[in-house]
Amino acid sequence: MVRSPHAHARIVRIDSAPALATPGVLAVLTGADLVADGLKAISHRPVPTNPHEVPLKSPDGSPFFVAESLPLPVDRARFVGEPVAMVVAETALAARDAAERVTVEWEPLPAVVASADAVTADAAAVWDACASNVAVETAAGDAATTDAAFARAAHVVTLDSRINRVTGVPMEPRAAVGDFDSATGRYTVYAGSGGSHRIRGDIAVALGVPAESVRVIARDVGGSYGTRNPCYPEQPLVAWAARRVRRPGEVDGRSS
Repeated sequence: MVRSPHAHARIVRIDSAPALATPGVLAVLTGADLVADGLKAISHRPVPTNPHEVPLKSPDGSPFFVAESLPLPVDRARFVGEPVAMVVAETALAARDAAERVTVEWEPLPAVVASADAVTADAAAVWDACASNVAVETAAGDAATTDAAFARAAHVVTLDSRINRVTGVPMEPRAAVGDFDSATGRYTVYAGSGGSHRIRGDIAVALGVPAESVRVIARDVGGSYGTRNPCYPEQPLVAWAARRVRRPGEVDGRSS
């Protein structure tokens, strides 16, 4: 994978010719190739659908904004490390060498790194289709009862608190193996996960095929803590690449 070194930048041009000339390279795929092949965005679920969790509704009843995030972007990168091109080669070393030969012409754009700064009126917007960087805004509980409780309190303390970013870090690398059977039109993706059925559905949506055409196999996998449940870009990409080159392949999500 060729990944963005920028937090926010426009992709002006991707030159893959030197990479394609590298021995052992089979293909260099970009967002333009992805769109030409009819692939779709990965399905994101920012709002929990678990009936046992607090239901989230916007104050005015409008739907929440859900980004249409392609596995490989066409126009711009929106975070450091976002994959913008995929090199397919006979060996992992050949792919890594060729990835270093892919030249991306960038136009850096304003970026915001703090959540408090991201919600200001003049903050650079991540998505043109969203008026702000706020994806989900909701209120829960009984406002009148809460206000009454504070009104009766002998003392009221007001403070601002910060919740740091926390994420699970599995020991296994984020990797996937993909295979495409041209005789049946079925895909098989091996991906360590805690949510194979969810990933299966999301891969099918991205590939534009029925869910019955995709099988996801997890094998042995360690702890999840939620980080292994969603679909990551590498998973539909390796299935797509297997179809393009008509052979099975694997991807290491750590490649740079």
